[in-house]
Amino acid sequence: MQKAELRKQYIQKRKALSSDEAFLLSERIFQNFVHYFDPKETEKVHIFLPILEKKEVDTQIFINYFFEHQIRVFVPKVAGGQLISVEIFQDTTFVTSSWGIPEPVSDIDSGEKYFDYVITPLLYCDRKGNRVGYGKGFYDGLFQNVLPETKKIGVNYFDPDEYIDDVWENDVPLDYLVTPAEVLSFFKGLE
Repeated sequence: MQKAELRKQYIQKRKALSSDEAFLLSERIFQNFVHYFDPKETEKVHIFLPILEKKEVDTQIFINYFFEHQIRVFVPKVAGGQLISVEIFQDTTFVTSSWGIPEPVSDIDSGEKYFDYVITPLLYCDRKGNRVGYGKGFYDGLFQNVLPETKKIGVNYFDPDEYIDDVWENDVPLDYLVTPAEVLSFFKGLE
């Protein structure tokens, strides 16, 4: 299936979820992430801040856990047309961008190239780790700039079903997908 069709289909599936359903599914995704990866003190996580109106996975649950366990947290911010990584703390001040995304006030790029995990927003991911986002390509750029051992992890309410037919040369696949039901590893060549 083409990305445009998958994007449209999964935006509708998300809209059909109630806020309570989205939160409960987010909690299950979080529990699966922690159980599978067991993140440790001083590790570094790059994680998106959700657009709750679009019913993105509620990553505030993850962020609260990371702060409680002394795990360093970095979030994306678009500055100068590029995605930068800003380290945040419990007292960080945020503003809402023109896209409705909470972003830290700071424009200071951490310059970090190694993260233990990059937790990635998406609308859909297939069984090869190919993903469909909003089509801006920001995460492909981020993935090309982090060290190869960084675990690229997608989080999604929905399991893979269709394969993405129009994967592009610069598309960077995920290493893992965490859903409410399971964690899929794309190192095993799942088909």
